[in-house]
Amino acid sequence: MKHYILFPQSRQAEADDGQALTQEEAMERHGKLIHAFIQRQGGGDILYEEALQAGRIGLWRAINGYDPSRGFAFSTYAWVAIQRAIHQAVEAEWAPPTLGMEALGDQGYLLDLDEEMDQALIREALHDLVAHMPPRLRRIIEGRYGLRGKRVYRLKELGAELGLSAERVRQLQEEALAWLRHPAHSVVVRSLMGKNNVQDYRRALSQNAAWLRKRSGRS
Repeated sequence: MKHYILFPQSRQAEADDGQALTQEEAMERHGKLIHAFIQRQGGGDILYEEALQAGRIGLWRAINGYDPSRGFAFSTYAWVAIQRAIHQAVEAEWAPPTLGMEALGDQGYLLDLDEEMDQALIREALHDLVAHMPPRLRRIIEGRYGLRGKRVYRLKELGAELGLSAERVRQLQEEALAWLRHPAHSVVVRSLMGKNNVQDYRRALSQNAAWLRKRSGRS
């Protein structure tokens, strides 16, 4: 059985290049994102056509909810919306229907999606920040906090890998956190988290000054 979604021609969306598009044009232009997601992530326990239909719903919601002023590309926003829609379709196969999102409607869905996008942007900015750290400090942060899907390492394990004592790894972890806290490095992450006012910067600098005093007193 074929399923169809109809979109009003008068509704306007915006492409990544700033060109105004109707919903139907936007669906056609960005429909490849749905196929790319299914090929990369799979459709769970539902049929490909069912996953494709769910992905179309997610893309439609993304077209309606996208706000370019928030600073991320439409493709990023749509990818998250497609992922959520397909995952919800998979879960619906195994769970009885609940009031949930039906009571909230699409507006509630998009508000929730916006919150998830905010978290995704923060994670992306944090990973980019860590990627610019000095290599040894980066390895310690990735290992201690399990970044990028890696397991969490104990101090002793990282020490064995790096040829350092557990205590030295702990000291370097403090140094790495001080590096990440510094306003000169963390401005993007702080902006996304709303932690970029004068008081926040002063607090970070004060913490780093305390760390430097502590480090100077080490034997």
